[in-house]
Amino acid sequence: MSTVLGRAWAPVRSLLPTRGDLTAMGRNPRRDLLAGLTVAIVALPLALGFGVSSGLGAEAGLATAVVAGALAAVFGGSNLQVSGPTGAMTVVLVPIVARYGPGGVLTVGLIAGLMLIALAVARAGRYMQYVPAPVVEGFTLGIACVIGLQQVPNALGVAKPEGDKVLVVTWRAAEEFVRQPNWTALGLALAVAAVMLIGARWRPAIPFSIVAVIAATLVAQVFHLDAVKPIGDLPAGLPAPSLCFLDLSALGSLLAPAVAVAALAALESLLSASVADGMTVGQRHDSDKELFGQGIANLAAPLFGGVPATGAIARTAVNVRTGASSRLASLTHAAVLAVIVFAAAPLVSRIPLAALAGVLLATAIRMVEVGSLRAMAKATRSDAVVLVLTAVATLALDLVYAVIIGLLVAGALALRAVAKQARMEQVPFRPHLPGEDSEEEHALLAEHIVAYRIDGPLFFAGAHRFLLELTEVADVRVVILRMSRVTTIDATGALVLKDAVQKLNRRGIAVLTSGIRPGQRQVLDSVGTLELLRYEGREYATTPEAIQGARTHLQCAGVLPIPAQKTAPSLVITEESPR
Repeated sequence: MSTVLGRAWAPVRSLLPTRGDLTAMGRNPRRDLLAGLTVAIVALPLALGFGVSSGLGAEAGLATAVVAGALAAVFGGSNLQVSGPTGAMTVVLVPIVARYGPGGVLTVGLIAGLMLIALAVARAGRYMQYVPAPVVEGFTLGIACVIGLQQVPNALGVAKPEGDKVLVVTWRAAEEFVRQPNWTALGLALAVAAVMLIGARWRPAIPFSIVAVIAATLVAQVFHLDAVKPIGDLPAGLPAPSLCFLDLSALGSLLAPAVAVAALAALESLLSASVADGMTVGQRHDSDKELFGQGIANLAAPLFGGVPATGAIARTAVNVRTGASSRLASLTHAAVLAVIVFAAAPLVSRIPLAALAGVLLATAIRMVEVGSLRAMAKATRSDAVVLVLTAVATLALDLVYAVIIGLLVAGALALRAVAKQARMEQVPFRPHLPGEDSEEEHALLAEHIVAYRIDGPLFFAGAHRFLLELTEVADVRVVILRMSRVTTIDATGALVLKDAVQKLNRRGIAVLTSGIRPGQRQVLDSVGTLELLRYEGREYATTPEAIQGARTHLQCAGVLPIPAQKTAPSLVITEESPR
């Protein structure tokens, strides 16, 4: 029994934090503490805003940022990831709130947490490595644009217009600014962004975001800038953990929304962790541990009234750019938010929204790696198309659709490129003929036999092109297919090959094969191709054997003369002969 329990516990134990994770937090605590404080300043208005947008209130956003942020930092697979409520998740949650109420959202969060843990135990995180780099780069570029555009209303000092599309909201905010300009808010936002961008080049170790936000807050208070709107009142404290929101009768109908929430949490968190790796040198996340950490976070957050959480790209980017090197920064971010909730709400409520908009504008600009984008665009035309398409889809649609579109297009282009590698070319068979044959017989064989070598994959993406090439061969008696260099073959390729053989047979052309690999026999046999190739013994192990089979076929057809039977000399044994 203990052995069985040990085997069952092993997958979970490998996902738990290690001593190395804890040791890393003590290597550079000063930088991590400053980075965590900076992220907390940035995360506060986002947590409040996303909580309100979800329909559960600002306190739900704060609870998520504190509880999920801390647990995902401890149990997650990235040293730099910052988790909490996100805009993409809010879009998914709004219809759930409308249909099932707040209790439905919290129940969905619990179910999604269990699903994420199951994915982690099943080692599903490794499939993230199959996401092409252009998709990740395009996703990052699109997210940077979305983050920047989301700050336009606050940067312009106007109320956020109605709408769920960032482009529409930005346009309406610009129209409102034209009607009633608020140059004070705009100047404050641009000043904060400029201080951050210039300061990062001048003294990268100094947290200029904190300096800029404090300076902007002091300016707004000292000069009584009524045109600059502050954050406003904050809720005091977090609710006590409770399971009273669970509605077991609705579990069946909540499974589908939970799957959507879990998929988005996994996708956004793993992409965010990948983006963080790309922004640093030497940092690599563990995808399965990250899924496990997000699962734990989403199990706990609803108990405190929080909404489902994911890895947050904007906050993670701030964390990386301000010098974070371990999980201590993410834990500090959660701890600072907890202190704010309980003790410093009146002070933080005075921070101008325009100043925070400037912080995120600078963050969005710094997320864009121009060198990486230029290199990716120059690599191949396909990479450039995937990058641009993913970025545009992220901006115009949402994150899930953007990644799905990027993967589909990248997959289609990759299949197209692989299919082009498959080729069929005519090869001479003379080197495989026995040396004692006459030149006349060689010429006669060449007149009636053609040999082709198939190189590369024979699968659905390029199989029909192969069919056209093969069925248009010259009017010969025998076609020899050398298949030893076929790298892979699927059911479509096998069916196309069968169709080509049947068409050639109907024209009176015999098809012989050589060198079929053992791993390809099952596919050929499943659709009846192998049985057809074996007809009258037309499948051979080597090319010389196939040529000999073609010679025999031509002899039976009367094209080649049948050689005279050679009689072996009799052996006379005498008494003196050895036996």
